[in-house]
Amino acid sequence: MTGADIADMELLAAARDAATRAYAPYSRFAVGAALRMTDGSIIAAANVENASYGLTLCAETVAIALAANRGALHQVVAVAVIGGARTEDGDIHGDALLTPCGRCRQMLHEAAALGGRDLPVTCASWDASKVEVVALSTLLPHAFGPDNLGVEG
Repeated sequence: MTGADIADMELLAAARDAATRAYAPYSRFAVGAALRMTDGSIIAAANVENASYGLTLCAETVAIALAANRGALHQVVAVAVIGGARTEDGDIHGDALLTPCGRCRQMLHEAAALGGRDLPVTCASWDASKVEVVALSTLLPHAFGPDNLGVEG
C-alpha cells in the first residue's frame, strides 16, 4: 500500500495535533502518533523525552500504552505517525517521511498480533509533501510476537 489517496487523513490530523504537545526539549524533534480503534475512536499521543535519554518514550509507545491501559490493545486497526524539527519559535518543520523506529514497530506488532490483523501505517512528513501508507508487516517482516511464545491473540 502506498499513496496519499488511501491514507487515513483524520488519523494523520490527530497525530499532527498530538505532535504539537510533544515534550522534546533535547532533540527538539516533535512526533505524534495516532491509533484508530475498532469502534472508530482515536487514541493520539506525542513523544516524551527525558534528561536520561534512554528513558525517552516515542509517541507510538505512549499511544500503545494508552490503548493497553484502556483494555483495548487488541482493538487497534490503523496507525499514523508524523513529526518534524521544532524551531526556536516553537514551530514544527520538516519534509522527511517519518516512519516508526524499530522499537515502535515491535510495540505496534504486539497490538496487531493480539487483534489478528496487519496494520496500515500512515507515515508522513510534517509539511505533508510525503505521505505513504505501508503495511506494518512490510515495516517489520518476520516479527516476533505472542505466537512465538505460544500465546494466542
